[in-house]
Amino acid sequence: MADSKVRIDGNTLWLPGGVAVRFVRTLRLPETGTHPLPPGLGEFPLRRVADHPDTVPEQWLARGGVMLPVYLREAMWLSFSGTTRPAALQVGVGKVCAVSGRPWSDRLSRDPQNYVVLPRQPWLDGINSGKGTVRQFVAVPLGLGASVEGQVTGEEVWGGVQLQSFPLSEAALARWQEQQARQALVRRAMAPPAPGAVPAPAPVGAPRRAGAAMGLGVGGSMRQEVYRDERPPSDWAEEPAGRVFVHLVTPPEWRRITGETPPPSPVDRAAYTRAGLPWFDYYDQDAEDLALADGLSAVRPVGDWLGDDHEPWHDPSPHQVTPLKDAPGKPVDDGSW
Repeated sequence: MADSKVRIDGNTLWLPGGVAVRFVRTLRLPETGTHPLPPGLGEFPLRRVADHPDTVPEQWLARGGVMLPVYLREAMWLSFSGTTRPAALQVGVGKVCAVSGRPWSDRLSRDPQNYVVLPRQPWLDGINSGKGTVRQFVAVPLGLGASVEGQVTGEEVWGGVQLQSFPLSEAALARWQEQQARQALVRRAMAPPAPGAVPAPAPVGAPRRAGAAMGLGVGGSMRQEVYRDERPPSDWAEEPAGRVFVHLVTPPEWRRITGETPPPSPVDRAAYTRAGLPWFDYYDQDAEDLALADGLSAVRPVGDWLGDDHEPWHDPSPHQVTPLKDAPGKPVDDGSW
């Protein structure tokens, strides 16, 4: 039987089937306009809830999973990597699907689609807003109603992020492996000889990488597609291979629970742009974007709840926007949630 455990390796979550997920710190976008993809500014540290039984809330022990520290109104994106084998990954924010806007489900749905397809989807920066855009994930405290969960369901019970992976069905996996083998034979037959050449290692991660309960609200919009699944629904397994609950912790709570110093506060976004550092634009001409999810259309940005932050904004210059593509650890305990 395949290992169904979720594991942490450094700051990477590994779900069954070789699905790797990293939580990446980034610049928060203005809540007006549509912007290029902001840069990665390092990974959030991850710790297992089970390793801190005496200091985490009892409810967290029941849910299991992992935790990470995040500042109020800090933005993040999720990087997907680790395998070339296809997988379907559900992403929930407070047990609301970030793709479809529907309540969390233990089953895949196609109408509306409630998952992203890996490795086609290299990352997810926010909730699906259709027309080739997403609205940025931004951390907010529970209790104000500002989270996606609060606005969609009318209550804030769960918070955090939920992940669940589905592998290919046995028949679809066999077809995929046969196709890969044929393609490998073609590549070897066409490859020119290279005496003494040492093959380069495959890149890991997305190319873009060159207590007090918290949830995720939304910030500004950016250009990013959430790709429509091109496989028939029968290609996916009916049961998930693994799942994990990711708790979001304020920096003071992180210090109290773990005894560790939290990361420094996020970098000033205006200073980043003025320094000429890169932003990104990712476009896949062969993929079809999902339409706006009805359940997410009325979600308001965190500024409507917390007020303007008055932080100055400087648009990146065209030469700062880089086009992409066409342009082993301990198992993580799962609990009841």
